Amino acid sequence: MFRQAFRMIKYDRASNERNAIPALNIMDTALSWYRLDDGVMGGQSQTTHSSSQETGALDFKGEINTSGGGFTSIRSKIANGLPADAIAIRLTLTGDGKTYKLMLSDGSASRMGSISWQADIPTEADGSEQTVTIRLSDLKPSSGPRKINLADVKPLIAADMKEIGVMLSLKLSDGSDNPKETFGEGIFDFALKVLSIEPVSSLDN
Repeated sequence: MFRQAFRMIKYDRASNERNAIPALNIMDTALSWYRLDDGVMGGQSQTTHSSSQETGALDFKGEINTSGGGFTSIRSKIANGLPADAIAIRLTLTGDGKTYKLMLSDGSASRMGSISWQADIPTEADGSEQTVTIRLSDLKPSSGPRKINLADVKPLIAADMKEIGVMLSLKLSDGSDNPKETFGEGIFDFALKVLSIEPVSSLDN
């Protein structure tokens, strides 16, 4: 318990944000990604993220340690929010068979009591390229381990979404357990490459 408390105190989120890595764009807005791991609550998981100079793709990889924690994430501010007419997010990616999560928030989602919106992203174990379209209406509100009253949650408004993220967690977007077949157990590696992120205003194309 002492070691976990020490790791929590030592975790430097501000430094992570200062050392954010530029990769990808949403419309004309450049994204800059920082890591937020379970170290914030005393866990031991680690993220090593990077961007490709050739393609601009975002590599999200590292090691999960379920002892005292069980999540890693990368997040980027969206200075102007999503386009007001956005109805979905389309991602092109390659994965490792694990189920990740897309996250959107107003930028304060990691503070106690605030809300993020989440949807699961299953990936192919063979690393084949996938295009995934997630309707904003399918995202579920979450406040981490704290239970929320859905009646108190305001509807998701695209223009208010000022932060986007990708997470690997022992919990799925509906709060149920992410099975070991699509998450892992103990200490294990993970790797996801995001090739593009695009807000979508119509599902006709």
